[in-house]
Amino acid sequence: MEAESEPYVRLATLRRLHQSMADLNTARSLADTLQTVADGIVNGLDFELAAVNLVKPDGDLVVAAVAGSEGAEAMMAGRTGSRAAWERRLALGERWGELRFIPYTEAWVLTDDDVPQWHTAGPAPRYPDEWHPMDLLMAPMHSSDGELLGVISVDKPRNGRRPGAWGREALQMYAFQAGIAISNARLRANMQRALVRLEREQQALRASEESFRQAFEYAPSGMAITELGGDQHGRLVRTNDALCRLLGRPAAALRRYSFSDLVHPEDLTTLLRTSAEGGRAELRLARRDGSYLWVSLRNSVVADATDGPRFLLTHVEDIEERKRHELQLAHRASHDSLTGLPNSAELRARLSARLCDKPAPVPDAAHMGPGGAGGAVDGGFGSEGLGGGPGGGFGLDGFGPDGYRDCFGGVFPEPAGGYDHHVHTVPPVSDDPSEKGLAVLFCDLDGFKSINDRFGHHCGDAVLIEVARRLSSGVRDNDTVARLGGDEFVVLADGLCRGDAADLAVRLRNAIIPPIRVEGRAVRVGASFGISWAGCGMSAEEVLHSADQRMYVEKRSRSKAHRRAG
Repeated sequence: MEAESEPYVRLATLRRLHQSMADLNTARSLADTLQTVADGIVNGLDFELAAVNLVKPDGDLVVAAVAGSEGAEAMMAGRTGSRAAWERRLALGERWGELRFIPYTEAWVLTDDDVPQWHTAGPAPRYPDEWHPMDLLMAPMHSSDGELLGVISVDKPRNGRRPGAWGREALQMYAFQAGIAISNARLRANMQRALVRLEREQQALRASEESFRQAFEYAPSGMAITELGGDQHGRLVRTNDALCRLLGRPAAALRRYSFSDLVHPEDLTTLLRTSAEGGRAELRLARRDGSYLWVSLRNSVVADATDGPRFLLTHVEDIEERKRHELQLAHRASHDSLTGLPNSAELRARLSARLCDKPAPVPDAAHMGPGGAGGAVDGGFGSEGLGGGPGGGFGLDGFGPDGYRDCFGGVFPEPAGGYDHHVHTVPPVSDDPSEKGLAVLFCDLDGFKSINDRFGHHCGDAVLIEVARRLSSGVRDNDTVARLGGDEFVVLADGLCRGDAADLAVRLRNAIIPPIRVEGRAVRVGASFGISWAGCGMSAEEVLHSADQRMYVEKRSRSKAHRRAG
């Protein structure tokens, strides 16, 4: 959990965390949910021990589930700690967001309270963030209205260290979802009891209906009843206040709609695939202001003993916050932490998505340019004199005018059966402005190392951030600017002809060379550009290597004085 700079580690943790959260939604009872919460800490968040302390009706907290140690479970399960003792612990703890942490240096004052614990004494830590056996880390769980549902206690991180920012955020998000799962488990238990009474206690029908009405109306999550069968199939018959608030629409207005009228067009197929009995789906519903909200739908059929199904009961849970956290975690895994640009893995993924392994037919040799049939059309730019000035210039190599374009422009038919509906990426083969393709601009900063050596890495980081901003400001919204690593950047720009790509490189280079002010000091860097053209039949690595080679050819062709910057 502590190798936070490695995207693949974050993705692996995210996958385990996602699976643990998914398991919370499959638990069938409150007891199963509580044990699943504890197991998820051990399996998904890299702690060896976890306990779930649940608030009882009298306010005290009972150890309802333990995971990771049979000995700890035998020692603690079913034992109760007073509410006052728990509130003292939460008040004493250092705030890590919503988490509470009490270091071993302060935990000794709690040894005499009545909260069940398994902590033992141990030697002093060998380094500042080493986990001590007496360290206490707690994650409170709350309902949607802020009521304390319980507290998750964790111990023994597998890496032996106190969790960093990544681990804390993951534990905090998991506790948030665990609180929702426990609330939903309680709600489902109430709803199931109401449904059983409706089916089996015909003599107590009115009492059962009243119980159902209250559970429906006052449920903290959105609830809806829809028609089953007939001309009005799918129409919303009844909604509770929570759903009305969720969608920003009054109940009278909602009765004119069905869920298919409210769902985001991209999620309609997901909604239609969701089965009636036990079906669940995560999709977006339209609010009154035109925005869309991520929700989780869970269906149950309310049946009549004699007439069969009567209506569909749908539980609507707001998962916007969870989706936002998932997107944030995914963004952090695919973007550079310093500049905020897409990282190397994301760049290769975007480039690979535009390529396939089926190249166009090889053109006639008479039409091949000096680049031959290598498949890449390249160009290079130096830091000085772009477009023919001193010390720089550019060159473009590749197929002649009767190459790819004739194959995919209508002169020659596409092979029978096509290419699985893939829209091929084809490089331009002439200077004709109508021939456009996907340009890959490889940028390497000139003079950056000297700035790092003279002024330190903090100054170099500030330069990289500013260069990233200038590059992003110089391209279109649908173009990609990525940081490949170090002082290397790559720009993906689709729909450009050769002249457009050359002009873009000039503009970006001119945007980079003005002085950059860092801590009252003006520094300068230059930039060398190499241009390659992506085309199907090539890999992302081949395209990037081609652009990289073109850039270094131009960089080496100029004197060191012409490349001086900063």
